[in-house]
Amino acid sequence: MNEIQTPGRHPFSIPVKGGQPIEGVRLVGNQPGKTLVVTAGVHGDEYVGIQAVRELLAQLSPGELSGQVIFVPVVNAGGFFAGTYRVPEDGENLNRCFPGVKGETYTWNMASVLEAALYPQADFLLDLHGGGIYETMEPLAFFPVDAGERVKSVARQAGKALSLTFLVQSFARDGLYSWAAQQGIPGLLVERGGGGTWSRAEVDACKENILQLLDFLEIRPYGCRRETPREVEEAHYETVQASGYWYPEKQPGDPFFQGELLGRVESGEGETLQAITAPFDGVVLYQTHILGVSQGMPLLAYGKLRAEGGLSRQETERML
Repeated sequence: MNEIQTPGRHPFSIPVKGGQPIEGVRLVGNQPGKTLVVTAGVHGDEYVGIQAVRELLAQLSPGELSGQVIFVPVVNAGGFFAGTYRVPEDGENLNRCFPGVKGETYTWNMASVLEAALYPQADFLLDLHGGGIYETMEPLAFFPVDAGERVKSVARQAGKALSLTFLVQSFARDGLYSWAAQQGIPGLLVERGGGGTWSRAEVDACKENILQLLDFLEIRPYGCRRETPREVEEAHYETVQASGYWYPEKQPGDPFFQGELLGRVESGEGETLQAITAPFDGVVLYQTHILGVSQGMPLLAYGKLRAEGGLSRQETERML
């Protein structure tokens, strides 16, 4: 995909060896500025971000931008139309296939061409997700904390500019946004929605997050923020140890104290197979909401609230 400087709306296609191409749209403003890359539908059954991008593409005018926005509305189109988070051509989870050089299947090829097409142009990368079909979550954003001080600081300040409940420290490296961070590109992964559904309120809130990020990057003014997310550190991710019946004791967003029971898995006879007890005071980020769970499935995520501090917005802007 060649970079285009001519102001206007420019559809593009990224060819992928072994399957269908990835479609996108570039909006180029009349004034110079930064480039934001926005991707949605890496997981095909996470709908809020997909619909938000569809609507913004119809509403944003290139003439009101300083810089440009590269939108990829549905990265995993095969999964979207099949109603699955995996890439149906080979059954892979695209967000576990970065860097793309490691494999030869269609999904690994997708990762490789996304890196080549999007990373060199991005000043910032926003990857839109939602809770999986079995999950309920609070609106949150993950940001990278082990990709260097500049990337961490810019991503943290960008996350604080969004109306979300939580901003979560992440050490992931094998996803679209997290591998970009390892290449020096600040980014966020926003999670909003869940359960294989979407609502008007969730889509509007996701659109607002994109507009807030455009404002942060000085691509398009917006200026509205309803809340500032609380930063979460030491995130823990619990999985099912033995198949059974899942009974959570908390809901996403709920606080808890050290030693409290967060949930348990029972056998068919009512025996406790797994009890998850809080190792510290913290908050629940998201959890599985189905009753029957099988070994290896995600159960819930939780973490500590971080004391406020860090670099100021002005100090961060000097790093951009």
